[in-house]
Amino acid sequence: MSVFFEQRNVPVHSVLLMPTREIALNYPKGDIALAFCPACGFISNVAFKPEAHSYSSSYEETQGFSPMFRDFHHRLARQLIDRYDLHSKSVLEIGCGKGEFLTLLCELGAIRGIGFDPAYVSDRVSADVQDRVTFIKDFYSEKYASYRADFVCCKMTLEHILPAANFVRRVRRSIGDRRDTVVFFQVPDVVRILREVAFWDVYYEHCSYFSAGSLARLFRACGFDVTDLWKDYGDQYLMLAARPSNGHPSHPLSQEDDLKELADHVKLFSAKYQQKLNAWKREIEQIKRKNQKAVVWGGGSKGVAFLTGLNIRREIEFVVDIDPFKHGTYMAGTGQAIVAPEFLREYQPDTVIVMNPIYRDEIRRDLTRMGLTPQISAI
Repeated sequence: MSVFFEQRNVPVHSVLLMPTREIALNYPKGDIALAFCPACGFISNVAFKPEAHSYSSSYEETQGFSPMFRDFHHRLARQLIDRYDLHSKSVLEIGCGKGEFLTLLCELGAIRGIGFDPAYVSDRVSADVQDRVTFIKDFYSEKYASYRADFVCCKMTLEHILPAANFVRRVRRSIGDRRDTVVFFQVPDVVRILREVAFWDVYYEHCSYFSAGSLARLFRACGFDVTDLWKDYGDQYLMLAARPSNGHPSHPLSQEDDLKELADHVKLFSAKYQQKLNAWKREIEQIKRKNQKAVVWGGGSKGVAFLTGLNIRREIEFVVDIDPFKHGTYMAGTGQAIVAPEFLREYQPDTVIVMNPIYRDEIRRDLTRMGLTPQISAI
């Protein structure tokens, strides 16, 4: 593997709640050294140290307060239920977060579910399905291999795991000879990150990055046949479905032939990163010269990576987020206070920098509802 991007002293957690500015500013830092394997396409932070992490109930990863995201979740749940005939079957979710998606699957498909996540919080799940859903506040591991299901789901979790192959093999072993079991994985699509030079989508928690081809090659190498590969949510999310292999490898899907494209995008990211960073620095400096006020909208990982990458502390004082559990906390590494959207009525920002362009229209509607008309600039 060859390193193509390096960044020093970034917060090792992006969405762990920081109760004070001092804690946020002094939170432990780590290094990022993204390396690319030209043989399989896997990209990894080779400077990653898993012991730096602490996943707990203070890990506030949910996107479920966004109406747009909830619509996406509902559509995805219905799609999976219908495509894989999950009605009245059983689902096991690894990395279930606060249990929102597993609960939705169980509600829509009369499904029985079990979820694993050390960050699970019991009072944030609908009471309507509590008799059909079990949550275990722990990491999924070999000791839970006896838990069986018709459908194994793992959303936005594999990118946090290294070595990734060991984990996928563990899932394969737990399935055993039940070849009708379907596994579904969702991860960020690294091709979009590289193509857009989206440095705000590179952060310490994500130690493993996948394209359609590298993700499929991983699963095939670990004893699965890949049956479906697709993207959704503005091509930000990459989806894979697979079944245990019968020992006779199936033909690769057309999307898997991406090694040359991936290598080209790696070169592009490496060549264009500083240019992209400098362009944003100039934009922030221009706002400052005009004595205008800017806020960042999005207090999650993208916001932390954006502010950390640009080393912004006092130029931007506040970060807006619709998640009420984040209000009154602070951004890891740079210390901005996280506030509710209603705060902007008083603050009257000139510019709102949106951390994910997919939410631009939703945010614009919120601003209009409050009688605000700032310039909206999306990364």
